[in-house]
Amino acid sequence: MTAAAQRSAAAVHRSEHDLLGDRDVPADAYWGVHTLRARENFPITGMTISAYPHLIDALAAVKEAAALANEELDLLDPKKAAAIVAACREIRAGRLHDQFVVDVVQGGAGTSTNMNANEVVANRALELLGHAKGQYQHLHPNEDVNLGQSTNDVYPTAVKVATVFAVRELLKAMAVLQDAFARKAVEFHDVLKMGRTQLQDAVPMTLGQEFSAYAVMIEEDRSRLAEAALLIHEINLGATAIGTGLNAPAGYAESARRHLSGITGLPLVTAANLVEATQDCGAFVQMSGVLKRVAVKLSKSCNDLRLLSSGPRAGLGEINLPPVQAGSSIMPGKVNPVIPEVVNQVAFEVIGNDVTITMAAEAGQLQLNAFEPIILHSLSESITHLRAACLTLAERCVDGITANTEALRASVENSIGLVTALNPHIGYTAATDIAKEALATGRGVAELVLEKGLLPAERLTALLRPETLAGSRQTAIGLGRSTASRPDARTGSLATPWPWSGKAERPGDAPRPAHCAGEAPL
Repeated sequence: MTAAAQRSAAAVHRSEHDLLGDRDVPADAYWGVHTLRARENFPITGMTISAYPHLIDALAAVKEAAALANEELDLLDPKKAAAIVAACREIRAGRLHDQFVVDVVQGGAGTSTNMNANEVVANRALELLGHAKGQYQHLHPNEDVNLGQSTNDVYPTAVKVATVFAVRELLKAMAVLQDAFARKAVEFHDVLKMGRTQLQDAVPMTLGQEFSAYAVMIEEDRSRLAEAALLIHEINLGATAIGTGLNAPAGYAESARRHLSGITGLPLVTAANLVEATQDCGAFVQMSGVLKRVAVKLSKSCNDLRLLSSGPRAGLGEINLPPVQAGSSIMPGKVNPVIPEVVNQVAFEVIGNDVTITMAAEAGQLQLNAFEPIILHSLSESITHLRAACLTLAERCVDGITANTEALRASVENSIGLVTALNPHIGYTAATDIAKEALATGRGVAELVLEKGLLPAERLTALLRPETLAGSRQTAIGLGRSTASRPDARTGSLATPWPWSGKAERPGDAPRPAHCAGEAPL
C-alpha cells in the first residue's frame, strides 16, 4: 500500500484492539471493535437493537446511574463521570440510536449489547472531553463506562426497565380498545338478539351485553398486566457476574438503584438475593404468560366479530364491520374482515413467543441464563405488536361497527330459544312441546303459546319484552352509561367507574401486594 493510500485508509478508519487482536473500525462510528465482531458473528434477524428505543434508553439510564454511583463512591473521576452522564442523557434524548447496531438475537447473554452501549457512551464522552473517538486512554468503555458492572446485571436490568415502559404503552392502547367496545355497548344497549352456546340458539340478550363482555375482558387483562409489571421492578444491578457483587464496592448496588430510580421515575427495588435474581427469568415468564392471556382473549373477540359479521347475505349478518379495502382479486364486491384477521395473527405470534420465552427461561444453567436476548426479542415483539393490534382494532374496526337491528329482532322472534324464558310460567314439558312444534312447522313460539291458551296475551307480551328477555339489571346498567371515558394519559386507565364489572373503580387499578402499597409502578 502506498503512503497516500495508507493516509486515506487512516482517514476513514481507526484501529482498535481487543482480546483477539487489532481491527479497523470506521472512523466516524461511535461503536468499536467489540461491536464490530458482534455484527460479523450474529447476522441473524437483520434487526438491530436500535429497533427497540425503550431498550436503548434503558441502557443509557443504567450507564448514567452507574456513573453517578461510582462518582459518589469516589471511584470515578468527576470529569469522566460528567462526560458519561452527558453522553447518556443525549442518548436518552434520542441521539445516537443509530449507533446501536448489534443484532437483537445474539450469543453471549447480551454481552454484545452491553459492549455496544459501553463503546457508544465512551466515544461520545471522549468527544465531550475534547478527544477523538477511540482514544480510550482518556476514558475507557470497560474501565470507566462499565465500572462496577457486568453484562449479567446491566442487561437484565435494562430489559426490565425497557419492558415497564413498553407495557405502559400497551396498557394505554388496551384502554383505547376497551373504551371503543364500551361505547358500542352503550350504543347497542337496547338491540335485542339471540345469544348462542355451541353455535346453537340459546336465549335472548342484547348486543350491548355482548359488546360489554368484550370491554370487561380487556379490563380484566389490563389489571393482570399491571400486576405482572410489578414483578419486573425488581432488579439485580450490583450483582455483577453471578450475583456475589464481585468488583462492585460496598454501597454501590443501593446507590446505583437509587440513581436509576431517579432517572427513570420507577420504584425499582434491589432483589433480596442477587445470586437468585441473576439466574432467574421467572418475571419474564410471568409477563409473557399474561401477554398470552391478552392475546387469547383478544383473538376470541375477533373470532366473534368475524362470525357475527359473516355474510353479508349467507352468513349471520348481525353486525357490519366498516369496509376498509376490497377483499378479492377475483370476486367483485367482496369485502373481508381484514382487521380482525390481522389481530388474530398477532395473537398467534404472541402465543408462539410465549413458548420461546418459556424454553429460553428453562434453558438457563447454573448461575446465569445465556438466552435473555431471545427473551427480550420475543417479549418486545409481543408487547409492540399487541399495542399496534389494539389500536388498529379500535380505530379501524370497532369504532365503525353498526348493527342490523331489524334482522336481529326478527331472529329472536323466530327462534325457538325464546321458549326458555317461558319455562317458569308454562312448565318444561309444555315448553318442550312448543319448541318441537315451532321447529317442525316454522311457526313462532308466541303464536303457538297463544293458540294453545297457555298464557294470556298481556302476560305473554310482558314476558317477551326486551328488558325481561335480556335481564332487567343488565339492560338498566347499559342505559345508565351514556358515554365512555378516555384513558388516563399516563397509565392508560379509564377514570369513569365501570358499570358492568362491579370490580375495581378504575380498570387500571390492579390489586397490589401489601409491600407495594403507595407505590405507582406504571
